[in-house]
Amino acid sequence: MSLFDLRLQDVHNKLSHKELSVTELVDESFARIKRTEASIQAFLTLNEEGARQHAAELDKQLQAGVERGLLFGLPAGIKDNIVTEGLRTTCASQFLDNYNPIYDGTVVSKLKSAQSVTIGKLNMDEFAMGGSNENSSYYPTRNPWNTEYVPGGSSGASAASVAAGQVYFSLGSDTGGSIRQPAAYCGIVGLKPTYGLVSRFGLVAFASSLDQIGPLTKNVEDSAFVLQAIAGYDAKDSTSANVSIPDYSSALTGDVKGLRIAVPKEYLGEGVDPKVKEAVLNALKVYESLGATWEEVSLPHTEYAIAAYYLLASSEASSNLARFDGVRYGVRADNPANLIDLYRKSRSEGFGPEVKRRIMLGTYALSSGYYDAYYLKAQKVRTLIKQDFDQVFEKYDVIIGPTAPTAAFKLGEQVGDPLTMYLNDICTIPVSLAGVPAISIPCGQADGLPIGLQIIGKAFDESTVLRTAHAFEQNTEFHKLRPQL
Repeated sequence: MSLFDLRLQDVHNKLSHKELSVTELVDESFARIKRTEASIQAFLTLNEEGARQHAAELDKQLQAGVERGLLFGLPAGIKDNIVTEGLRTTCASQFLDNYNPIYDGTVVSKLKSAQSVTIGKLNMDEFAMGGSNENSSYYPTRNPWNTEYVPGGSSGASAASVAAGQVYFSLGSDTGGSIRQPAAYCGIVGLKPTYGLVSRFGLVAFASSLDQIGPLTKNVEDSAFVLQAIAGYDAKDSTSANVSIPDYSSALTGDVKGLRIAVPKEYLGEGVDPKVKEAVLNALKVYESLGATWEEVSLPHTEYAIAAYYLLASSEASSNLARFDGVRYGVRADNPANLIDLYRKSRSEGFGPEVKRRIMLGTYALSSGYYDAYYLKAQKVRTLIKQDFDQVFEKYDVIIGPTAPTAAFKLGEQVGDPLTMYLNDICTIPVSLAGVPAISIPCGQADGLPIGLQIIGKAFDESTVLRTAHAFEQNTEFHKLRPQL
């Protein structure tokens, strides 16, 4: 058994009793990376020297009996769109190939306060645009369960590195499902918190009204611990919510008796793989055996979610990425004829095809004469989708369905068909538009590849989401399955 298969509390106990050191944990991480990275390709930048120095400092504190933080000594990977002081942050784009931030994002500062050790920066779809991790401008990350398959996107490497045992946990970002979908494809736990619960300060923006940072872990208990460390109000983020933060781990009681579950018929209809549907229905039987009840409901505006999402996200992306012009950030084109030529050449050379596609779509939607027809209409659809969720939550505690309509697909299988690729997020995008929390946990397998169960909750009710997920986990074995590498 790997040290990273242990529960967080077990790791802490071993550290307390001097049965384990932080240096040994970090050694385990780099040894595993050395053995598996050639086939997985999860990391863009490793922080080996910095991590080992930090581990030695923490070991001294351990010997001195200094009080330990919540994530003391745990090796972590950070998605490469979250800035880290002195550690290269590229967003998997040639545009930022030479970018070394001079400050930490708030979540990184909080992980340091909790005494976690940063192992390195994880690959992703360029600027978080993609659903397979094939849009990285460096190389695609591969699924640890079968390296011919994608790990999902855009936080695919954040999921793959945890599933492969390279790090104890990782951070990803979720705009339309980019934590939950790769967590489902890689057979681990991925949590998208309520919009505003976790600070976005230091997250390179893709779509500001949708982006959210969250943890990827091997089990629900660890997810609760990491969320505890990173949640909370931040004055540096104008969208940060000033709400009280409960003790998430105390919600993990295993008791779901009387829980009212809604199952949207749109999430189990046409396009959902029969094996995925069967796994979700079997999961509902587990909840029934634990005293919960479920009923089929409708989220009638789900069919409009994909179109609304890509209009809104692309519009925000076209605005956010305007700052990358070859002057203020990143790579600058050589020998421009004038300032306009500098902008054109730098952006043409720096951005990949998927980023250019979304900038073009967003710029068109925001242009004069088309704003009302596209952007404004998409915002109205977003309101209708949120109202769908509000009405269901008047009667039910959680909504349950698949995280993705299928298990992972093969590398290259959909890369030339962006519309099909976009439909992989049909179960996660409505949740992002509504701004509510959701978690993906393993609930079965199809042809040797993991299937994810998505549990959606009311805004800022992560405790119920985690309690529901933990109860399933405690009564099944899917979260204990590991890929053979």
